[in-house]
Amino acid sequence: MSTLLGKAVSRRSFLATSGITVAFALARPALAQLAGGGEGGAGPSIVAPNLPGSLKSWPYLDSWIQLDGAGHATVFTGKAELGQGIRTALVQVAAEELDLKPDVVTLITVDTAKTPDEGLTAGSHSMQDSGTAIRNAAANVRMLLLRQAAARFQRDVKDLTTTGDGHVLAPDGQRLSYGDIAKTLSLHVEAIAEAPLRQKTEFRTMGTNLARLDIPAKTTGGQAFIHDMRLPGMLHARVVRGPSERTRLKFPPLAEIEVMPQLFKFVQNGDFAAVVAEREWDAIKLMRKLQASRYEPTAGPFPTGSVADTLKSLPAEEISILDVANPTGVPVKTAGGRYSRQWISHGSIGPSCAIAWMLDGLLTIWTHSQGTFDVRRVAAELLGLSIDKIRAIHAEGAGCYGQNGADDVAAEAALIAMAVPGRPVRLQWMREQEFGWEPLGPGMVTEVEAGIDAGNRIVEWRYDVWSNPHNNRPVGAGGVLVGSEVVPSFPPPEGKPIPMPEGDGSRNSNPLYDLPNMKVIYHFIKEMPIRVSALRSLGAHLNVFSIESTLDELALAGSIDPLDLRMKHMADPRARQVMQTATDAFGWRQRHKKGPFHGFGMAFARYKNLGAYCAVCLEISVDQNTGRVSVHRVQAAADCGEVVSPNGVQNQIEGAIIQSLSWCTREAVTNDAVIRTSFDWSSYPILRFLDIPEKIDVIVEEQPGQPFLGVAECGQGPTSAALANALADATGIRFRDMPLTPEKVRAAIVTL
Repeated sequence: MSTLLGKAVSRRSFLATSGITVAFALARPALAQLAGGGEGGAGPSIVAPNLPGSLKSWPYLDSWIQLDGAGHATVFTGKAELGQGIRTALVQVAAEELDLKPDVVTLITVDTAKTPDEGLTAGSHSMQDSGTAIRNAAANVRMLLLRQAAARFQRDVKDLTTTGDGHVLAPDGQRLSYGDIAKTLSLHVEAIAEAPLRQKTEFRTMGTNLARLDIPAKTTGGQAFIHDMRLPGMLHARVVRGPSERTRLKFPPLAEIEVMPQLFKFVQNGDFAAVVAEREWDAIKLMRKLQASRYEPTAGPFPTGSVADTLKSLPAEEISILDVANPTGVPVKTAGGRYSRQWISHGSIGPSCAIAWMLDGLLTIWTHSQGTFDVRRVAAELLGLSIDKIRAIHAEGAGCYGQNGADDVAAEAALIAMAVPGRPVRLQWMREQEFGWEPLGPGMVTEVEAGIDAGNRIVEWRYDVWSNPHNNRPVGAGGVLVGSEVVPSFPPPEGKPIPMPEGDGSRNSNPLYDLPNMKVIYHFIKEMPIRVSALRSLGAHLNVFSIESTLDELALAGSIDPLDLRMKHMADPRARQVMQTATDAFGWRQRHKKGPFHGFGMAFARYKNLGAYCAVCLEISVDQNTGRVSVHRVQAAADCGEVVSPNGVQNQIEGAIIQSLSWCTREAVTNDAVIRTSFDWSSYPILRFLDIPEKIDVIVEEQPGQPFLGVAECGQGPTSAALANALADATGIRFRDMPLTPEKVRAAIVTL
C-alpha cells in the first residue's frame, strides 16, 4: 500500500518517498512492452536470456535490492499484492537468500517510479517470475557481501558464513555487519546466473508460515485498500453513464448541469461525462440525477440465445492445439458431449476505484489494476502526455483476479484530474456500473468425443473449444472505455489468441494425460458479442471441467474406478503423487455412499500444464426437494515446487475452491437485447458463507530445490470438475452446462 495513505502530502514529501530509486529507475533505458498485454507474459524486452525469471529483463541488482547503512534491505517487485499473499511470500524469499530477518526487509510493490516493469500480475506468474528473480538477486547480493567481507578479513570466501541477523562471520569470530559492507558496495552490477542458493537444510524463513503482512489492516478496519485512501484536499468524482455497455445517455443542456447545487466540476469529452464534488455523497446524488436522463443504444442487440448457439454462429479461426495420430486400438465404448460456461462477472466485492493527482506537472495515479505500467501507458496516450510525466502506483483493491473495471476507472480518474489540476480526485464506480460495464469472463463451449478399448485404454480423443479472446487488457487508450468515448476516439485493439502453452480459451485444452490418439482444435472467435477479457484461470476452468467430466464418463462406461483410469493414463510422477496424496487423505478407496443423492467426485489438472499440480476430491449431498448441493468435505493436494509459505499456498487453494464452486453453481451474467440485466447481488448471486464447504483441507507437497510454480489459479478447473463428477455420482445425471444451479438440478432429478 502506498506510503501516502492517510498523510498530508506536500510536493517535497511526495518526491521524497521515491528516494534514490527514482534516479535509478529513470536512468534505466526504456524497454519495449510486448504487444497485447499477454497474461503474465507481457513486460520488458529480454536483455539477459541466461538469467532466471524477470532478471532476464532487469539484470542489475539495484533494480531489485538496496541495502542501507543499518543493514536493512529494500526489495522491489514489479508484481502487485492482490490478496494472494505475494507481499509476504516475496519478503520471505528475499529474507532467506539475504539471510536476514524478515522484519528488516521492506518490500516495494509495483510503482512505475521505483520498481522493475514485470508486466501483468496475472497467470500465476508472480513467484515464477518475480519470486525467482528476487531469490537469485538476493543470492547475488549475499555472495557480494561475502566476497567483500573476505577481502577485508583477508580470508577465503568459503570460510565465511552469514549469521541470519545481518552479519558476516569469520572462523576466528570476527564479524562484519551488512551495513558496514553496504557503505562501500555498489549493487549497480549485473547478476550472474550461478550465485549459490541457500538449501532447505539452511532455511530460516522460507518454508515457514510467516504472518501475512496484508491481513491486519483488513481485519481491523485499517487502511487496507485503495478505497480507504484519503489525500489532502481530495475531490470525489462519479462517471455518468447509461445502465450498461452499448448505451449512451442524452444529457440536458450544459448550462442546466453547470448550475446544479454542490457541483464542483462537470467534466465532459464526447460521450464521456463525470461529476466532481467536494463530498462523495454529493457526487453520487449528482450522478443519480443525471443518470435519470434518457438513454439510447449505441450498437446492435446483445445475443439472447444460448452461449453455444451464440458462439457457434460467429466466424472462427481454427487453431490446431494437438494432433497426435497414433492409433493403438478400436474404441468399444464411448463418452462425451457438449459443455458450456456462461459469461461471468468478476464479482469484485469493492467496485473499481482510482485516485489521480495532477501536481506540478506530474500526474500520479493510484490504481488496483494488475497492469500498473500499462495504466501509465494508457494515460499517456489518452491525455497526450509524455510518459515521464506520469507515475502509476499500485494499491490493493477489494477483489479482482482478472480485468474488472480497474483499468477503466484509472484512465477515467486521470482524465478528470487533468480538469482540476492541483487537487487529487478519487473516482469510484457504483455497484451497478461495475456489473454493467466491466469486461466479463468469456462464455465458452466445448465438445468432446472419446473412446476406450476393451482394456480400458483411451484410444480416441477429439476435443473442440469455442471462445472469444480472454485477454483484452489495455496497453493503449483504445483498450479502455473512455478511449472509445472521447473525441477523437481511439480504435479498440484487435483481439488475438494467446499462443500455447499459456493459451487463453485454449488453456488446458491439451490434456496432460498420456493419450496416443488426440486431436484438439481451438475455434478462436475474434468478434465479441459482449465486452470480455481476462477472468481468473481463463479457459482452463471450462477445459478442465470438460476433460475431467469426460474421464469420469469413460470410467463409468468401462466399470473402472475414476482414479484408476487417471493413473492408467498419467506418466508424470508429480501428477501421480498429487492425485495419490489427495485421494489417500480423502479416503477415496474406502468411500461409501450413505444413501440416494449422496456422492463423491475427484478431478485433477496441472495449471497450463506448466504451473502447479492440483487434485481435488469432494463429498456432497443433494436436497431432492430444492436441488441444493451441500459440499461436506473437500480434500485437495497441490505441488507448486519449492514451498515458500505453506499456509499461503493453502489459502490460495482454499480460495480457488470456494470461488470455483461459486462459478460452477451460481454465477451467470444476464442480459436482454438492449442491456445487461444483472446489476446487484440478488440478480448475480455468489456463494455465501452458509454455502461454503463444511470442511476444506489442503496438503502442500514438499519439493525442495524445485522451481517455483504458479499456484493461485490451479484449483479453479479441478474443483468445478470434481463437483460435476460428484453430482453425477449422487444423481446418475451428467450436468454439462454451468452454472449448475439448484433450480437446474431440481428440474433434472424431480422425476427420479
